[in-house]
Amino acid sequence: MTLLDSRTAPAAGQDRPQPPSRGAATLRDLGLGIRFAAAGGREGWIRTLLTAVGVGLGVALLLLASSVPHMLDERSARDQARSETRISDSPDTNAPKSDTSVVRINTTTEYHDRTIEGYLMRADGKAPVRPPGLDRFPAADEMAVSPALKELLAAPGNELLRERLPYEITGVIGDAGLRSPGELLYYAGSDTLTPASGGHRIAGYGDPREGDPLPPLLVVLTVMVCVVLLVPVAIFIATAVRFGGDRRDRRLAALRLVGADIRTTRRIAAGEALFGAVLGLLIGLVFFLVGRQFVGAVEIWDVSAFPADLVPDPLLGVLITVAVPLTAVLVTLVAMRSVVIEPLGVVRRGRDRGRRLWWRLLMPAAGLAVLGFTGRVDEYTYAPVNPYLIATGAVLVLVGLALLLPWLVEACVNRLRGGPVPWQLATRRLQLSSGAASRAVSGVTVAVAGAIALQMMFAAMNADFNRMTGQDPTRAQFAGYSEDVTGEAATAAIEQFRATKGVEVVIGSVQAYASKPGVYAEDDVPPTTSVTVGTCATLRELARITDCEDGDTFVVHPPGDKDMSHWVDQAARKGKVVEIGSGYGKPLRWTLPADSPTVLGRKDPMGETHYGIMATTGAIDASTLPGAQITAQIRVDRSVPDVAEHVRNTAARIDPGMRFVTLDSVERDRQYASIQTGLQVGASVVLLLIAASMLVSQLEQLRERKRLLSVLVAFGTRRTTLSWSVLWQTAVPVVLGLAVAVAGGLGLGATMAWMIGKSVSDWWLFLPLTGAGAGLILLVTALSLPSLWRLMRPDGLRTE
Repeated sequence: MTLLDSRTAPAAGQDRPQPPSRGAATLRDLGLGIRFAAAGGREGWIRTLLTAVGVGLGVALLLLASSVPHMLDERSARDQARSETRISDSPDTNAPKSDTSVVRINTTTEYHDRTIEGYLMRADGKAPVRPPGLDRFPAADEMAVSPALKELLAAPGNELLRERLPYEITGVIGDAGLRSPGELLYYAGSDTLTPASGGHRIAGYGDPREGDPLPPLLVVLTVMVCVVLLVPVAIFIATAVRFGGDRRDRRLAALRLVGADIRTTRRIAAGEALFGAVLGLLIGLVFFLVGRQFVGAVEIWDVSAFPADLVPDPLLGVLITVAVPLTAVLVTLVAMRSVVIEPLGVVRRGRDRGRRLWWRLLMPAAGLAVLGFTGRVDEYTYAPVNPYLIATGAVLVLVGLALLLPWLVEACVNRLRGGPVPWQLATRRLQLSSGAASRAVSGVTVAVAGAIALQMMFAAMNADFNRMTGQDPTRAQFAGYSEDVTGEAATAAIEQFRATKGVEVVIGSVQAYASKPGVYAEDDVPPTTSVTVGTCATLRELARITDCEDGDTFVVHPPGDKDMSHWVDQAARKGKVVEIGSGYGKPLRWTLPADSPTVLGRKDPMGETHYGIMATTGAIDASTLPGAQITAQIRVDRSVPDVAEHVRNTAARIDPGMRFVTLDSVERDRQYASIQTGLQVGASVVLLLIAASMLVSQLEQLRERKRLLSVLVAFGTRRTTLSWSVLWQTAVPVVLGLAVAVAGGLGLGATMAWMIGKSVSDWWLFLPLTGAGAGLILLVTALSLPSLWRLMRPDGLRTE
């Protein structure tokens, strides 16, 4: 044995050193990758931060989405806590009077298309129940307001609103009494309100009953909204973990040069991705926590939330924490299967043979098959809807579109030839790295495809949740009803409406009920009909009257209804006495003139057909009618500034509890409208995430090409040429992505319309959405230009 052998040979009794176990080697390589990501110098940290920021944006939105159930529960709990405690199934039943009971009336109004919810209240005793959020019960002519309403009242230019709410502000409603920070709500005190004047006595607050379940169609729509909003986020995260892949591969090639094998390089790459994903989780958590503090000041589509409401669901939070790092590692390992890292360089496989199409078509086809297997949803029953099958089918279709895009981009850009210099630079770059370009716009593709499908569903379901009211806004735009304004005040109220600024026509009448006098058995109902008193102009709007003078009376039959016409004739006997206001104290006995003509009724602007007895103001004194109410249907001059607010102020001055409505030919279902609002809010947030993700991806690609850009500038390439090349490089994949999105979205939307038993009403809904995608291209390109110009400096040629 030589001297060298004796020094290197193990001594007698000693074991030979054993290679590390497979688990230990994996941990060692993962740790080495983490060290590269954490201590890789300035370039390494930039790459890691880009990955972490991209992942963090997605994580923040996932945490926000996982907080929605808790936010809705808290909002619903506060809403139920301030609802009146019902003592029976009927909402019109008054509670018994006690020392704690309260009489109140709903005085909700609108101001500049914003709803201001309000209640006028009077205490029955010394210890009245208070709504949640109030420290004390408001005294007469005082009110407690929400912070948003207080700010609105104090803002300049809102004099008409201050005139409508002339109460002194003595308190602010706490968070416990508000649905959201931006809610407009007030509670005002009164010393004259009684049940006889329209008030409703309540015993307390807190309605424990659950709301009505969502109809099956809305369940399907809600599932689709969640899928469309969250699938792009997952794709953004999968894209972000591949930032800096070219530089990483070159570094791994250097490791191969010093002896690392293929498996080792893959584990090191997985460690880098794991570190970036974990750092992205932390950054996303920071984004979420910081953003949550300002969420109360943000209002999107009239929706806001309290910071305390945004609490992620624990199970969903754990799922996000586990799934994001795991996804990062899996995406990295899958991406490296197409890369051969050799000691002297990196070879990307598959360019010669191209991407294969057949397996990319399987996923969207499988998704459509799952949706077809789910079957149709019956809109007329509340049979359970399987949300998991619907979500699975929609996810498969949308993810399949994202997988189809790389093949389409590669197939198209490989056929591009010639053109101006910027176009050639862009197409050559796309030919060399079409995969990176496809990944950057895959989120846009999925988001637009999902939005097209949802818009098609909304259009198909529109008729089911939008009811034709029969109202005619061309004859009148507003209507007011009051049972508290009687006697002389009733006719004076109509005159006040006529004198309001901007009012053109008031179809104002005083209405009561008249019955045939006599003695009837307890179970018998006396013939009864309505009595309407108004001017000739008003009566012509309610019946087909030609000749009319003050003092005339009419008997009005409903057109096409012989039975009701016979009932009217029994109550309105010409030349006979009728009793008006039976049940409201002493009735008024009045003789219907024998020469009263019989005419047919017509629909008023509210869509209601009038019949019964009609009399002009000279035939009967409207102020003497017991149990009467006023009805005012008002046509205004829309060119008068704030004409709607002037009319509402008049209504509030006449009777704060007047039921005042805006006439509309279509009435929308509230649950349907709330889901549509949720889609608009979520789509706005996702669009912001798309823009941020595309911008980060664009900046990362520019940073990878720093040296190349500097070389081009050194050879005399103009900045405008490179700027246009960046625009084309972004535009070509997005245009192809939008084409895939339109085709996939129309297919998915048509399938969903078939599932809910509807037909597609509009095949051109994709035009605005594609326009939004094009606008996104211009925005991202414009924001990336400053970085592009900074990277085109000659010092970019330096190397170490």
